[in-house]
Amino acid sequence: MPLAAGAGFASKQAMPDWLTVIILGVIEGITEFLPVSSTGHLLIPQNWGWLAHQSDLFNIVIQSAAVLAVIPLFRNRLEQVCRAHRDPEARDFTLKVLVAFFITGVGGLALDKAGFELPEEILPVALALVIGGVLFLVVERWLKGRTFNDQLTWKVVVAVGLGQLVAAVFPGASRSGTTILIMLVMGLSRPAATEFSFVVGIPTMLAAGGLKITKALLRPEAGAPPENWGLLALAAVVSAVVSFVAVKWLLGFVRSHTFTGFGWYRIGLGGILLLMLLAQTPAGN
Repeated sequence: MPLAAGAGFASKQAMPDWLTVIILGVIEGITEFLPVSSTGHLLIPQNWGWLAHQSDLFNIVIQSAAVLAVIPLFRNRLEQVCRAHRDPEARDFTLKVLVAFFITGVGGLALDKAGFELPEEILPVALALVIGGVLFLVVERWLKGRTFNDQLTWKVVVAVGLGQLVAAVFPGASRSGTTILIMLVMGLSRPAATEFSFVVGIPTMLAAGGLKITKALLRPEAGAPPENWGLLALAAVVSAVVSFVAVKWLLGFVRSHTFTGFGWYRIGLGGILLLMLLAQTPAGN
């Protein structure tokens, strides 16, 4: 999920602008689909001044680039969607993707209408990382010895649509992490859960990104410096390439591995962030 509007490309920073955007592109590409929260990973270095704050448009564009890049990895599913008018199985899958997308879209529009803004503070990100990590460990332990299936039921579809909304409200929760956890608990196999989470995420994130890009272009932030389109293009390309590699790796990884490692990673990162926040708190507060 994209961050709130920032200050654009800072002119006074020790790190060159081109290196800053490359690093942010790599971070976005790795974390967009992995169950570790791309929003949290982008927010952390920008919030604490390790990397210069970027504009809302910058963060949205590199996210959209990461999403577009993985579409070729789901060619079979896309071909299935194209056969939906004559293939009952393809029509069923397509309808389920659209219903999950519709649930998230309606909820997202309601949140936008209500004026909801994603928190930028580190504390909620750290807490969401730790909670999500613990849930992964608990769920994976609970799943040991259980039988999985690849049956995508309507209950799972509705739960995924609602799960994406939960992730949209809590930075650090991770859209893919939340939906994959839900599907695992409901009995779906890891490969099937991962694939459906990613496939549903493509229209969901592209629609949200397209809407926000349009708003950012039509109503630019007052006083914000103009975008450096060359640097933005560089970050988008880096994000796309890294995202393609990361997702291709994960699709193979989940066929023979659990999500336990991601759980420990989330707990470790969240714990470090909480300790850093504690160290910044003045004595007596």
